[in-house]
Amino acid sequence: MDLTFWDSGHYEKSWANALRQLEEADVVTSCLVSSITDPRTANFIFCWPLYRIRGDVFVQNSLIILNEIDNTFAPESPWISVTPREIVDEDGNKISEWCIDIESVREFRAASG
Repeated sequence: MDLTFWDSGHYEKSWANALRQLEEADVVTSCLVSSITDPRTANFIFCWPLYRIRGDVFVQNSLIILNEIDNTFAPESPWISVTPREIVDEDGNKISEWCIDIESVREFRAASG
């Protein structure tokens, strides 16, 4: 986790906002930024996209490649730059992901304050 652009407090705030985003709808995309440097000079952002589909939340490990997104990267709402969920890559390989239920996310948020 790079701490040159964000300190640990920024990561915590971003994660809290990202987890709240999951409760906005039954089908919604969010992401946890796992490492970020200054987006004005960086090539990519490390993240864990979160794809909620009703009661399930699918988590993947990914990069937001900044020169491939259609919009300007917004650190306060990084989920806007996450691509839609895919389960197979361009070579036909299954994309690694894990699944948690939305209730576990809610319990974690409640415990985290």
